[in-house]
Amino acid sequence: MSTLALTVNRRAVDCRPEPRTSLADVVRDHLDLTGTHLGCEHGVCGACTVLIDGVPARSCITFAAACEGAAVTTIEGLDDDEIAAELRAAFTREHALQCGYCTPGMLVSARDLVLRLPDADEKQVRIGMSGNLCRCTGYVGIVRAVMSVIADRRARGIGPEAGGGRTMLGPVGSGHGATQADVRVAATPAAASAVGARQTVTISDFTPSVTIEQAFEAQHSPALVAALFNDVAAVAACLPGVVLTNAADPNLIEGEIRVQVGPIAAQFAGIARIERADDVMSGRIIGTGNDRRSRSSTQGEIRYRLSPLAGGAATRVDLTIGYTLTGLLAQVGRSGLVRDLARRLVDQFAGNLEHKLSGEAVVPTGADQHLNGLALLLGLITARLRRWLGGTSRR
Repeated sequence: MSTLALTVNRRAVDCRPEPRTSLADVVRDHLDLTGTHLGCEHGVCGACTVLIDGVPARSCITFAAACEGAAVTTIEGLDDDEIAAELRAAFTREHALQCGYCTPGMLVSARDLVLRLPDADEKQVRIGMSGNLCRCTGYVGIVRAVMSVIADRRARGIGPEAGGGRTMLGPVGSGHGATQADVRVAATPAAASAVGARQTVTISDFTPSVTIEQAFEAQHSPALVAALFNDVAAVAACLPGVVLTNAADPNLIEGEIRVQVGPIAAQFAGIARIERADDVMSGRIIGTGNDRRSRSSTQGEIRYRLSPLAGGAATRVDLTIGYTLTGLLAQVGRSGLVRDLARRLVDQFAGNLEHKLSGEAVVPTGADQHLNGLALLLGLITARLRRWLGGTSRR
């Protein structure tokens, strides 16, 4: 049993929990900080919410061992916190608690909203607090309390903090692992004093959980294909559901990809880094994105290599697509189905690429277009039925 070193409520702590012990059990049973409550113990109700490196997290489903070196703040650690004090007063004033069992987690989550939201938007407050369940109040008083604190602070000239004080995107506590696949965000001096300040972003390498290899041929010379691959906007126009939101830096772009599979819709917003070989015949696009609605995250990379065919009159494009998906969408992303869908997506991309190189119109892929996984899925099922029926008739 190894020693676990944490900073809990600004105090260095060493303990020796079992490897399977949750962070909630450590703070309650080992450190006697029983203000962190256990409700569902499945990460659903939010009663156990604490701050890990300043970010709200479910301590009942967080292994304590994964927090080695992290700074943990429980409700007891917010006794002297200015925002928490204002929230406690507002909860009392707005009758936002009854039995009080959910209240510690509510206060921790509400504090994060007060830090981040630019104004007292009821819809955003309800969305932000939706991960904290209460059986008593009906939520009206809770929402009013959070909104009143936000409105009061903004009226006093206290603006929101960009990212709620976060210095890293990715899984909570990910900055303390020996290896990690994260997006490091270093705030510029302007970010400390102004909302919406630009940030310097670097994207770390990662090991994909799923890798798909695919190839297609373009009936144009490698030089023409390479020139198109160097045009970020042109490539995005060939990809279904992709919208660029910032391509000022050709090597670091921001954008969205919109996906819809039946009733499940996702809009992944993120950034990507583009790398090109000196001979421009190969390269890599690596990026990360998040969908707030489904609380899903993805990291992905596309590696490409161009090879001349037919004496240089045509080009073979070899693609290696790798990704890691977490969250709700990962539960429906079966690897076999994803591989088949990816092949069809590459076929669609290849067709659009051919149209683009030939100067023909490309199928619209802009803001009003989704990557329609349902249509692709139906096409996939139809193709498989045809193959099956064809095999049956031959037999």
